[in-house]
Amino acid sequence: MKFQLFTCFLACLFLISACSKKGIQEPLPPKTNNNLTYFGYTLIDVGWDDPSDAEAKTNYIDEVHAFSNVADILVIDPSENIVSRMQTFDQHNVKAILHLNEIFFEQKSEGGDKSGYIYGLRSDYQQRWDTFVSTNDINANANLINCFYIGEEPSWNGIPENEFTLACDYAKSTVPQVPIFNVEAFADIDNLYTPNSVDWVGFDHYFLQEPSANPAFIQEFNTLKAKMKSHQKIYLIMDAHWIKILHGSSGISKNDMDFIARDYYNLANSDTTIIGILGYFWPSGFDVKKSIGTRNLPDHVLEEHQQIGRTITGK
Repeated sequence: MKFQLFTCFLACLFLISACSKKGIQEPLPPKTNNNLTYFGYTLIDVGWDDPSDAEAKTNYIDEVHAFSNVADILVIDPSENIVSRMQTFDQHNVKAILHLNEIFFEQKSEGGDKSGYIYGLRSDYQQRWDTFVSTNDINANANLINCFYIGEEPSWNGIPENEFTLACDYAKSTVPQVPIFNVEAFADIDNLYTPNSVDWVGFDHYFLQEPSANPAFIQEFNTLKAKMKSHQKIYLIMDAHWIKILHGSSGISKNDMDFIARDYYNLANSDTTIIGILGYFWPSGFDVKKSIGTRNLPDHVLEEHQQIGRTITGK
């Protein structure tokens, strides 16, 4: 009788444990897309201090380097010397994605039927770029850089295609060895700019329970592929944050974000035109005050991200 009670007790413990266990139970499939090389996050070194903790911190490379190999650095002033910041990344075997929108473009006005802001090419963009390249000896330090991110969703933010092309062409003519990356808003994917000087493309569409099975996402992805030039490759922009009013209203809880990460990984692993996954975003409080970045998502979600990152990067 005691043995039967003990056995029943163990069975109940097992059931409770099984029911309370969160996260994906199936093992992560091995990487089969040999072109899938890069994994990392945004807001790693852009001057953003996560408001959800008491620590004053704007560089998160120590938190992500063990399972990522790319991370972003924001550049505002062309005279700003970022060599030491890139070298810090390099010491952690991470290459820099350089945000360069402010070097080339400025806000011209407000309005329009897209983002509400209209940006355009600065009249002195060549001088500003030359100053940045000289200040940071970019050609000599090109090995520290993953890519130049020129423009922020350029069509969505009103940058004319010819002006975006001029900026990309000039950067490519001066530093030809560094890839140029363009990301467009999903709502304006039909107007994705793909000049020959652009090497990598992507688009962002968040708050989807299963992106790879979502008809709108698939249509956007197919549009992206149709507009690509033969030499261009894709970076997937992964939904890696959580906003209650947006994710929650889409039926997505914080505990679901590992399933979403797995879906992006499976998609990336299935298509050899995809070279990397870039998660938006790591620290919390961005876009809206109570947004939650990957670093503050549930442990089982972070573990999934870490496993995906290590599988892609080999770290």
